[in-house]
Amino acid sequence: MDRIPILQLGRFLLVTIQVDLQDQTALTLQEDLASKIERTGARGVLIDISALEIVDSFIGRMLASISGIARVLDATTVVVGMQPAVAITLVELGLSLPGVRTALNMEHGMKLLENALAEELDQ
Repeated sequence: MDRIPILQLGRFLLVTIQVDLQDQTALTLQEDLASKIERTGARGVLIDISALEIVDSFIGRMLASISGIARVLDATTVVVGMQPAVAITLVELGLSLPGVRTALNMEHGMKLLENALAEELDQ
């Protein structure tokens, strides 16, 4: 079974999905990411899905679930690199991915995470 690597960049975690995401791999990622957020106290998660050409309803729900778990653990999630075909498929499946922030690329995603963290610190 493949495991998706989770890298720590300061207060953020970076997940780059470079393989077709099978259901079991997605479930393992969800568990690994929750554990890593808890262990590191990460405040943000950046998930790069630019290599994914196909997303089914299960994987779409898993992305929403991962974001929800991260939110409960006090971390913001941003999904970056979504290909147009993936976005179209998610909309056609009726998946709005509530609570999932998106950005076109990693640079914009990191800015979203940094801005979210700055807003929290200002409060």
